[in-house]
This record gives sequence, structure tokens and C-alpha cells, in this order.
Amino acid sequence: MSEYKCLESISGVGPVYAGGILAEIGQIDRFADQANLAKYAGLTWKKHDSGKRQSENTPLMRTGNHFLWYYLVEAVNSVIRYVPEYKAFCQKEADEVTRNKHKRAVTMTARKFTRLVYTLLSEHQLYVPKQVNGDKN
Repeated sequence: MSEYKCLESISGVGPVYAGGILAEIGQIDRFADQANLAKYAGLTWKKHDSGKRQSENTPLMRTGNHFLWYYLVEAVNSVIRYVPEYKAFCQKEADEVTRNKHKRAVTMTARKFTRLVYTLLSEHQLYVPKQVNGDKN
């Protein structure tokens, strides 16, 4: 199974997003796990803690591959329109905060999407959406 077909099997990911993501990732074997891919894309957060106290407001790291970050975030903006699981996750994340709702929700959803991309590419499989209760399609 080609990596391109694996990514295009996700509803909302077209040829431009799939090609851009693959061009920026290169060989998926370079990454030990999905966390390394997320760090490479710049979808990780700085640790802000002092002693036993941890800050709830942690900024996104500004390092990583900015082009990959862009393709992942834009692909997620498209995927949340077609995949109910990602739409629900994005809505849940938006409801948790009062400031920058959409920006934070899309970034958190892009982090989740990175896990999916890593799994599909490393296992060479197509995306099969989860069945929603009562949905027989």
C-alpha cells in the first residue's frame, strides 16, 4: 500500500495535503514513535513547572518543521468537516477554554491527527472510521 493512498483514505485529506505531509515527513521510519513525529512538526508544548506546581497555560513550542505543522493543521481543518470523531474531539477541546477556542482546538486535534498519520504510514494501512452507534454506513 502506498503511503499516499493511506493518507488519502482519510475523508477531507486530498492530494495537496497528502502530498505536502509526505514531502515534509520523508520516510516514516526516521521517527521512533508518534511523539517524535509530533515534536518534529512542532506540535508539543513547553513544560512550565516550579517544584510541585504545574502551569495550566503552557505555550506551544515554536520549533520544528513549520511546513509540516501548516499541512497538518490545514488538513485537520478539512478533516473535522468530514469525520465525526475528529469534529467531536475538536468541539470538546474548544469547550474547555475561554480564550482562543478555535486555535487551541484545531492544534490539539492536529496533535491527535499526527498519531493517526504515524499509525497509518508505519503500518501501511487505510483509514477505517469508527462506527458511531446506530450508524450502519
